[in-house]
Amino acid sequence: MTGTGPIHLTAGDLAVAAALILINAGLSMAMSLGMTRTIGIAAGRMVVQLLAVGLVLEWVFGLEHPAAVVGLGLLMALLAGREAVARQRYRYAGIYPVGWGIMTGSSFLVTGVALFGIVSVDPWYEPQYAIPMLGMILGNTLNGIALGMDRVLTGLRREQGAIELLLVLGATRREAIRDLARDAVRVGTTPIINGMSVAGIVSLPGMMTGQILSGTAPVEAVKYQIMIFFLIAAGTALGTVGAVVGSLRLLVDQRGRVHSNLLKEKGGRL
Repeated sequence: MTGTGPIHLTAGDLAVAAALILINAGLSMAMSLGMTRTIGIAAGRMVVQLLAVGLVLEWVFGLEHPAAVVGLGLLMALLAGREAVARQRYRYAGIYPVGWGIMTGSSFLVTGVALFGIVSVDPWYEPQYAIPMLGMILGNTLNGIALGMDRVLTGLRREQGAIELLLVLGATRREAIRDLARDAVRVGTTPIINGMSVAGIVSLPGMMTGQILSGTAPVEAVKYQIMIFFLIAAGTALGTVGAVVGSLRLLVDQRGRVHSNLLKEKGGRL
């Protein structure tokens, strides 16, 4: 088949693709991994969630109203912030506002730069651009925040004695927590750095591949993918630093006291 338009998939095409998940299930059973049920649930959730998102996006695209776009964006950020917090082994009172606030602020800021300063969409709330870009930035920022917060909260619990010793010896709060913060930010930003390093050599990024499959010229698709990588890197860095620093400021006060007692292990009550 020739042509530049996208090839529309039928229900039968998706059924064939879905059958491939049996490979995962078969390997799980053959190796006694105990993941067969988990794989089935994950695949089912993915299908239901994506179909639901598709219907919602069609409705939002049809409205073309700023309230619908902003509302959907806030909902996406709320769910992303909740997911980032849900991955933490340790939590503290106020972790949800910190996670959601940092997630929303960093992602909306970077998406705004893209819509107003790079792509210059008119109107700015054009769903075709605003929602996909925000979604990609949120997804990657979520990973950075989750990894960074996990490292800093676990490290604070483990290294409380060393941090308190530095404070007793005259170190400022910033000096005492600097190494811990650096390590957490490094962990949170490593995945996107690795992703940029191998893009185009080891892997073809998803956005670029999707655009090419839909008929976009490869060079134009590459331009968009480069832009998205830079946006994701900025959003991830801002989100990770904000979550790490925000957590440390709440758990290590100005008087040099480490409040690790405020940390509760997952499953415990806050």
